[in-house]
Amino acid sequence: MIIKFFEREKISKTGLDFYLIYGDNEGQKKEVIENILKHFNGLTRKYDEKEFLENKNEILSSLLNQSFFEDNKAFIIFRSTDKSLELIDEILEKKITDTKVILLSERLDKKSKIRNFFEKNKSTVCIPVYPDDNNTLSKIATSRFKEKQISVSRECIDMIVQKSSGDRNNLKNEIDKIISYLDKNKIIKIDEIYKIVNLSENYSVSELVDNCLSKNLNRTIKILNENNYSIEDCILIIKTLISKSKRISKILKDYEENKNLDQVISTYKPPIFWKDKDVVKAQVKAWNSIKIDDFVFKINDLELLIKKNSSRSINILYDFLIDSAKSNI
Repeated sequence: MIIKFFEREKISKTGLDFYLIYGDNEGQKKEVIENILKHFNGLTRKYDEKEFLENKNEILSSLLNQSFFEDNKAFIIFRSTDKSLELIDEILEKKITDTKVILLSERLDKKSKIRNFFEKNKSTVCIPVYPDDNNTLSKIATSRFKEKQISVSRECIDMIVQKSSGDRNNLKNEIDKIISYLDKNKIIKIDEIYKIVNLSENYSVSELVDNCLSKNLNRTIKILNENNYSIEDCILIIKTLISKSKRISKILKDYEENKNLDQVISTYKPPIFWKDKDVVKAQVKAWNSIKIDDFVFKINDLELLIKKNSSRSINILYDFLIDSAKSNI
């Protein structure tokens, strides 16, 4: 059975106990779980899928023998895949009562066995969760600030929404930071929003890393010469380098399966802004999946080296960036 997120109030009316929640929206996942468990008064156990499967016999025994102190039991299984299907089917066949099982997954395609099972089985519920659109997030943010009697401009709302990357959980975290920052003050300005949600990006750092990963040697050297980076900036550059390198790695792996680079970049989460798509495309074409994964390990080694040799950190980093920008696949 399929229930859409906006139909989540129907969940409690189904009387069912087995749920699959899949998708990228962690905020919606939390709301669905809260809806499922809002009248639940038993013991809740949380497992990663690997741990859940490794403890299969113990879990089945406890369910069959009512060995838990609580009569009602709930299991929440993170990072679930098709591997869990056999155990779920076994629990269903044994018709165990007073037990809720909630499986959480990332995006699942239409060929996913566990998705198909939960969609078609009359004893299970499948709930897909997709990114929130900006209009929905804006309404949530406006309502929350109004509830707290905080005056905030449309420009501020738009900025917070942009930072949230289509996930109401990210939005909630940003709003909580702002409310905590304001304390008793009831007005917030745009420059304060920049400061709190870390949107005042160091563009020279981002541009430096982008050109290094695009293997644009001349531009990389020019940026290094034009900026007087400090020892503290070294760690920021390394963190940015790791983050963007991991993004390239993920895109390359998806591209190997999809064969459509434009589509992979367009559907990447968190979203890549249109102005950055050509840069990312150039970076992807400058690497292969083996080389970029090896590069991530080298960056981690670089970070340790710099921390041990802080007095030479800038020279070490400069040499690494130049060598990386001029190297071939």
